[in-house]
Amino acid sequence: MLYTGIKVLVTAVLVVAISEVAKRSTLFGGILASLPLTSLLAFIWLYGETGDAAKVASLSYNIFWYVLPSLVLFIVLPLLLARGFDFWLSLAIACAATFAAYTLMSLLLARFGVTL
Repeated sequence: MLYTGIKVLVTAVLVVAISEVAKRSTLFGGILASLPLTSLLAFIWLYGETGDAAKVASLSYNIFWYVLPSLVLFIVLPLLLARGFDFWLSLAIACAATFAAYTLMSLLLARFGVTL
């Protein structure tokens, strides 16, 4: 239980730190947020708990394929905001578009025989 609490605390501190940096500089906040820190933490936590490098490799492979559709969020959200859409509506539409992109990616991967 303590280990889980430490994982949650480290992850939360990371997210808060990035948002605090972004208040001062969206450029540096964007750079920090774009780093695969969450993935790195997941690799560390997974390997630390299982000692299974194959599971880490599989997780990394799966992340690769699903990073691509996640980029939809970062395209749709600023486009909608720049056109004057309300923030919450823009965020909801961007999330829905990202979900659609994830679904499409899953279908495409299955169609081309990529197993995750």
